[in-house]
Amino acid sequence: MRLLIYIHSLENGGAERVVANLASYWVSIGWEVTVVTVAAQARDFYALDPRVARIALDLAGGRRNLLAGFWRTARRVHALRRALRQVRPEVALSAMHTANVVLALAARGMPGLRTVGSEHNFPPKAPMGIIWETLRRHAYGRLDAVAALTQECAGWLAAHSLARKILVIPNPVAWPLPNHTPHVDPGGVCGAGRRILLGVGRLSVEKNFSMLIDVFCRLAPHNPDWDLVILGDGPLRAALVAQVRTAGLEGRVFLPGSVGNVGDWYRRAALYAMSSHFEGFPNTLVEAMAYGLPAVSFDCDTGPRDIIRNGVDGMLVTPGDSGAMEAALGRLMRDEPSRMAFAARAVEARERFSMNKISRMWEEVFVGPPHSTAPARANSVVASGVSGKPQ
Repeated sequence: MRLLIYIHSLENGGAERVVANLASYWVSIGWEVTVVTVAAQARDFYALDPRVARIALDLAGGRRNLLAGFWRTARRVHALRRALRQVRPEVALSAMHTANVVLALAARGMPGLRTVGSEHNFPPKAPMGIIWETLRRHAYGRLDAVAALTQECAGWLAAHSLARKILVIPNPVAWPLPNHTPHVDPGGVCGAGRRILLGVGRLSVEKNFSMLIDVFCRLAPHNPDWDLVILGDGPLRAALVAQVRTAGLEGRVFLPGSVGNVGDWYRRAALYAMSSHFEGFPNTLVEAMAYGLPAVSFDCDTGPRDIIRNGVDGMLVTPGDSGAMEAALGRLMRDEPSRMAFAARAVEARERFSMNKISRMWEEVFVGPPHSTAPARANSVVASGVSGKPQ
């Protein structure tokens, strides 16, 4: 299989990690894989297997106005088309909505090339504006298939785009996770014997870490052997640090930043918390469970309910209900037997979302015949057969 993968960058992010993991896996089984990014290679956070070919278009950034955006997109379409002609892949896979649109435009008139887009957000929670929404609606009809992470997302695409074939393929989990820089030792942050409640994600509004800190502030006096650690960086770092300082919990709540050895932190933690307002398909939640961490998450749109089997390997609570989050976390922080029972089932995520299993789903998409210039037809949704709910 000769495959080209197109994504904006390999900076620190969920879709970027998935692309890096899949590309490295596919090249390890003998495929010819090329990863093309809009951003310069110097901005890479995730490392690729050295056998993966790399093309960086270096076309990121620029002025933010309508005319500049039009020319920026046109340049990216032209550059990707040039890369497609250079690599001559059998299949081109794009990741995230703008990349999907660019691929659909760049691949026009290339018979024999199979094009597959992939959505990594739940579109109603991440609106792009009327221009990009219109482009997505029509451009998806030019792709051979579009993959969604959840059934909810697939249903939305069926109703709001001209996509011909829509499949549900969750993200795979890489276990154990590879280590890279920056390396932050958990033992240098939390002392020996401390139990860690862990959160991982971008320090931005949608992750709702401010509420998680508030919940921990209420739990901390009753659980003196527990600390809260939130890994990640983002625009709310200063505000969250100030919140911790105001609460007087500098010695109990830690924000070490982005780390390249997140697997060490999953291994060291005792409980995982996800406080997001919304998600696409939270990779960190699957990773934490693969490392045997029981999890408590808001049952937000979308993803957590497809990963956590409520009452089996974790707990789902009403979205935005801080009292419910406090009660669920407090119960598991105090009840070690329940934590251990959940942890014993959480590790099943390694197989439920294994790289081999998810790769086979992608392979079934890749081997179908391309539609090339076939006329548009009604779209269809194909279920993946993978669910986070009890089987």
